[in-house]
Amino acid sequence: MSDELLRAGVIGVGSMGQNHARVYNELCDTELVGVADADTSRARAIASEYDTDAHEIAGLLDRVDMVSVAVPTQYHSAIARDCIAADVDLLIEKPFVGNPAEGRDLIERADERDVILQVGHIERFNPAVRALMGMVGDLDIIGINVERLGPPPSRPIEDTAVMDLMIHDVEIMLAIVGEPVTSVQAAGNHEGRYAESVLEFESGIIGQMSASRVTQRKIRRLTISAESCWVELDYINQSVEIHRQSSSEFVNKGDIHHRHSNVVERLSIDQTEPLKNELTSFAAAVRGHEEPVVTGEDGLRALELTQTIDAKVNDEETNPQPSPFSYSAVE
Repeated sequence: MSDELLRAGVIGVGSMGQNHARVYNELCDTELVGVADADTSRARAIASEYDTDAHEIAGLLDRVDMVSVAVPTQYHSAIARDCIAADVDLLIEKPFVGNPAEGRDLIERADERDVILQVGHIERFNPAVRALMGMVGDLDIIGINVERLGPPPSRPIEDTAVMDLMIHDVEIMLAIVGEPVTSVQAAGNHEGRYAESVLEFESGIIGQMSASRVTQRKIRRLTISAESCWVELDYINQSVEIHRQSSSEFVNKGDIHHRHSNVVERLSIDQTEPLKNELTSFAAAVRGHEEPVVTGEDGLRALELTQTIDAKVNDEETNPQPSPFSYSAVE
């Protein structure tokens, strides 16, 4: 592809989609050539804000190289099929689709037409997560614990805390560990607004996740217990700390005392907007026609495991878990 600006569009300009439009308008590698939304007045308002045009979906697809799909999940599959048929590279916001079978179909269609398909798991582009992913290969991981907690949202959200919040951490945990999940336990209350899950991976690594919309403090934290250290990642502050025990000695001053000396390493992280990182990465994949950071297969694995967790929270007996969850490519 030439060095010309990539022509970008956004389908669905609600609370998330409008930010996609903003970022495409800001990036030096893309030109926002239009938006589309079922609410035409909303589409016109967002288009006016970013000095672009509002279109019907078909008209927009005729004008773009790449597009973000940020409509409600139940419309992901139909709109994504239209994008693929038009040979337009696309990023679909999470969750990938509502039904895993739809996801497999989209992956196959995109492969057949050589279309880039990225799933919008934005936390993979948090600078702190990027820094962590660069070091996890050197960690002898024992367990991972994630808290994604907060107060009731100001806008209505139909999805449960598992499907809306925990899905972020499912995808991150699968990426960190990179092996099959062999056991899933989950429980929740407050009509799906609070949930906890425990995963066991093939090697014995334990992953614990909490998601809440009823906690009166916003917390976004991931910790890793490893044999050599303890790692703490704060998604909000975009920070990573590594706690190590550097020495242990006995000190004899009348009585014998045992003293530990601890060292805290703080990774140097350039704090940037995750969405801007995500769309920059998507644009690079489109320009180079390369596999995106978060593929359709990644999105599908996260969806299937998250749906199983959600089913166990809400109705364990009638929604048994498939086993095991393979980290290998979707068949």
